[in-house]
Amino acid sequence: MQLKVGSEIGRLRAVIIHSPDSGIGRVAPSKAQDWLFEDILHLETVRKKEYDYYVKLLMYFLDPPKIQGQLAQIDSPESNREFYKPGAGAFHASAKVIEIESLLADILHDKDICQTLTASVCAIEGLSYKLQQELLHTPAKELAKVFISGSLYEGQMIFPPIPNFIFTRDISIVINDHILLNKPAKKARARETLLARYIFFNHPYFEKYSDNILEIPDTVKYFLRPGEDYGERATIEGGDVMVVSPQHVLIGCSERTSASGASEAIKLLFAKNVVEKVTVVKIPPKRDYMHIDTLFTQIRRDAWVVLKSIATQQQKRGTDAVDYLSEERNREKPEIIQFRKGKMGEPITYPCLEALLDDISRTDLRSNAETTFIYSGNNEFPFDMREQWTDSCNLLALKEGVVLGYDRNDKTLEAFKEKGFQIVRVEELLTRFEEGVTSPEQVSNTLILMPSGELSRARGGFHCMSMPLWRDEVY
Repeated sequence: MQLKVGSEIGRLRAVIIHSPDSGIGRVAPSKAQDWLFEDILHLETVRKKEYDYYVKLLMYFLDPPKIQGQLAQIDSPESNREFYKPGAGAFHASAKVIEIESLLADILHDKDICQTLTASVCAIEGLSYKLQQELLHTPAKELAKVFISGSLYEGQMIFPPIPNFIFTRDISIVINDHILLNKPAKKARARETLLARYIFFNHPYFEKYSDNILEIPDTVKYFLRPGEDYGERATIEGGDVMVVSPQHVLIGCSERTSASGASEAIKLLFAKNVVEKVTVVKIPPKRDYMHIDTLFTQIRRDAWVVLKSIATQQQKRGTDAVDYLSEERNREKPEIIQFRKGKMGEPITYPCLEALLDDISRTDLRSNAETTFIYSGNNEFPFDMREQWTDSCNLLALKEGVVLGYDRNDKTLEAFKEKGFQIVRVEELLTRFEEGVTSPEQVSNTLILMPSGELSRARGGFHCMSMPLWRDEVY
């Protein structure tokens, strides 16, 4: 396996995902927010009518021999969805569209790893010693499912599910040929972090990169100050990390990523000579925004989708006095500070987010075109905020100019059309691929619409649901 990610838009070659598991179907309304979900999801709809399209599309772009000519068979009633199920006889087992559950099952075949990981999971979840011994006799493929879903023996729950595991971006980030292991802010994601750590340090895929794995420590001040209220944990999540060029990383300070976490990440990235500069984007620590990738993502080297109310320096005011006096949205402007290796005492600031993104396009990616900004909700209130909530800005680039997004953000789609992008539904595109009418290589300047009635309730788009391992360079 090659690790190489130097941009957000280079042709995607390998990615880690996690298909919705049975734990998502067990999230109860009373526990949803504790487990960082805004709503409960209908699992079968999410799987069969939404996420399965994501898997098929990724396979066509990244590993076409595994799927070309097989769509009818894959989705036939007799197939029982085995193509999508890790461990099943007809599972795709792609080495390019990689299911993290499969990676976990692989390392659990090793007796020593199985014992230590099982003991660790049981410790953080407070399981009994007898149950721990029982888990040690569970086959590796089944044990991987237990660790993720929390269910044993036909649905008997022994600890909480980790429904956020579908958001593999938050687990870790590949920056060039290094892996930054993230450190989530919420206890509900502690088991995800533990599983990811064991996978990256023990799976043969990542063996030659073991010296390139970066872990975020807590600061000495946090340990020594009297009580958590006086210290700040070092937390960082992948939705707040963007690799915008081989020498430049963005880190968001947000509800989930602390200043200490960003600072420790900067130290590691500079000490290991991973990048030359890191820009910190401080956004309001509120659930509406969560991570920087809920506010903007890149489409082409000269194009970004953004929430305008937080991206520009000035807002268009109305005609009432309150429009001049309140300006709540203006007070929520990001603070943007850029640090350079060897010049930490000489940071650079940017007046607004659009100025930063324009500089990335022109300076880092050498774009000669005027930078294009496509606005959430076509910059119409309240559609800008409504559609940002349903991830209009959280898009995944399969290659430069070709991105995935939800089909429910109608005003944002209008904005894409106005900027010259084609809009195509995933069902239609897959049919074209299967019939040979077109190919992934021929698709350009396109927003691919993914069904989203249930999946969008989880508050994460396809940028969140992907951990790129390998992208082509952007020339």
